Amino acid sequence: MNKFVKTTIGFLLLTLLFVFSCQKKSDDRQDTMTKGKATIYVDESILPIIEDGEAVFEAEYTAKLHLVAQSENEILNAMLKDTAKIAVMARPLSAKEIKAFESKKIMPKITPFATDAIALIRNNTTNDTLIDQQDVIDFLNGKTISSIKGLVFDNANSSTARYMSEMAGVSIVNQKNVFSFKTNEEVIKYVAENNGMIGVIGMNWIYQSPLELQEELDKINVLSVKAKTGNNYFSPTQENVASGNYPLARHLYIINCQGYSGLGMGFTTFLVGERGQRIILKSGLVPEHTPGRKIVIRKTITKDKIK
Repeated sequence: MNKFVKTTIGFLLLTLLFVFSCQKKSDDRQDTMTKGKATIYVDESILPIIEDGEAVFEAEYTAKLHLVAQSENEILNAMLKDTAKIAVMARPLSAKEIKAFESKKIMPKITPFATDAIALIRNNTTNDTLIDQQDVIDFLNGKTISSIKGLVFDNANSSTARYMSEMAGVSIVNQKNVFSFKTNEEVIKYVAENNGMIGVIGMNWIYQSPLELQEELDKINVLSVKAKTGNNYFSPTQENVASGNYPLARHLYIINCQGYSGLGMGFTTFLVGERGQRIILKSGLVPEHTPGRKIVIRKTITKDKIK
């Protein structure tokens, strides 16, 4: 066998090996944009709206999404360790976090899809349904506020805890009369049974709580909040959040680190599309893009007889 033949055979073997390895890598992927399986890590404070989106997406396509509800810090750690490839969070990645991904040759795609709000709740045995944002800040900084017996968070590592810590300029950890559980459900149940305590939860849990929480929801009031620089009190309604009047609003993002056109991209496209934005609108949150309305003009009007 001459040298040319040996070289040709060697080149063909290397080519076949390369094609086989690429094919194997492609086959290992469990998803495309509309088919297969994928795991999505979801901020627990906004789980209900993502469950709604998941249900419609799975009904529309041959796809199965496994939602893992965790605190914000747990999700970030999972992403940085490459455990999580798709995540839904209540903030974008920081410049430092993006740099950490880029050092691994990963370019995260960050897409805003809705505006949520943090709701403050209180047992309805108290008639007062108003609260001043500055009073909450002062309470978190250790001052005594007669209208606040204690603040209750879902999780010390959650997005709501981080938001309020940044607002007050102090960490909620180890603060006097500041408590945390693990989920928004636990906060609702605790506040429903304990007078004077104020719960801090995602607004989505007010509008789309599980049916088994209805008894507890009937025992609480959602508080209207006066901004630090305002004079009026606003409740966390869709209208007040959209207009910017409610002071504790926040944007929601889906972060995709898959690096290929998989279900991460497919679910993102669905959420920011008209179908997904309508789901968000009906949920009580504010969609990133207002869904269009199709108006049909009829040339004739049919008058039905009233029986």
